[in-house]
Amino acid sequence: MVPFVGLTGGMGAGKSTALSALRRLGADVLSSDAVVHELYAGEQLRDAVVARWGPEVAPGGIVDRAAVAERAFASPAERAWLECLLWPMVGARVAEWLAAVRAVDRGRTARPRAAVVEVPLLFEAGLDGLYDATIAVIADERVRSERAAARGHTSADERSARQLPQDTKAQRATYVVRNDGSEEDLQRELSAVLDKLGG
Repeated sequence: MVPFVGLTGGMGAGKSTALSALRRLGADVLSSDAVVHELYAGEQLRDAVVARWGPEVAPGGIVDRAAVAERAFASPAERAWLECLLWPMVGARVAEWLAAVRAVDRGRTARPRAAVVEVPLLFEAGLDGLYDATIAVIADERVRSERAAARGHTSADERSARQLPQDTKAQRATYVVRNDGSEEDLQRELSAVLDKLGG
């Protein structure tokens, strides 16, 4: 059976870069953030956040994720409300995707080396038990700060505050890969992880 793997890491560690590398290495990959984008484009989630916070969070019927984040970060209760709504919906989409990956007709299509889902709050949300293995991407703090700033993360402190320190993520993960060097270095480390997974 295709190994089911959760990929995580702190802000600026390079999770998206790692996910792209894993795809090149023959894994099927999914970004939970992409799933969230898709859900916000649907009526169910849009209508729920509008009912909670008003039409200004979805001007013209399109959800403004920055406006939603601002309200969700306003208090622990608001954040908990959004997460309780969002995480089961994301979980359902991931389960559908995994079933499709594992249902591939192996007579016609090459077996993926792994089914990898990028989940920034993997350990924080208590989702690690769902996976056969987990990978934590880590990087030097200075490098992480520079990457986050380059992407214009103005709420980096708030987002980081709800995330476990990267050392804790590394301790809890099955595998740890460093992303301080080149993309080639990262891809080599990830290839070794896939080998260990038997992919």
